[in-house]
Amino acid sequence: MSGAPAVAGPDGILRCPWALSTPEYIAYHDTEWGRPVHGDDALYERLCLEAFQSGLSWITILRRREGFRKAFADFAIEAVARFDESDAQRLMLDPGIIRNRMKIEATLANAKVLARWEPGELDALIWSHAPEPDKAPQTLSDVPAVTTQSTALAKALKQAGIRFVGPTTAYALMQACGLVDDHLAACGFRHRD
Repeated sequence: MSGAPAVAGPDGILRCPWALSTPEYIAYHDTEWGRPVHGDDALYERLCLEAFQSGLSWITILRRREGFRKAFADFAIEAVARFDESDAQRLMLDPGIIRNRMKIEATLANAKVLARWEPGELDALIWSHAPEPDKAPQTLSDVPAVTTQSTALAKALKQAGIRFVGPTTAYALMQACGLVDDHLAACGFRHRD
């Protein structure tokens, strides 16, 4: 599928081919992926979900998203920053999320770091790495997994004390939050020209 161009969905609208395998993917692709996301809590949620996705398929995360929101206080940074070891133990038993100790610990540690930041600081840091809009990819093989900007973003987050975000995860975050628009050129849901 790497060289695949946009493909018609069940409604006849052209979409990125990765989006057509499940109804959840179609909804995510059409309404969320590639649209600009702002706000520290909203970006913290995406940062956490991308970290949990590492090594897994995105559909696994999408299908558990509400479970994640419930388990992590709707990703309110201030609330998650108050979680303690008993919360970590509770989360390790929660079937509604991915029960990976390292990812859970990173999510809690990152909230503690971010709770010390000024409001809007996470938003500003992430968006400061948005590249200039580029030409639309024609096929999936034109979409990178890592860029110089995602590498710089991962480095900046790590230097700020944020855990579990490498360059590939940072690029997935950039795609999900609209810093880049990697909808294929023929996709009916492309947000930029």
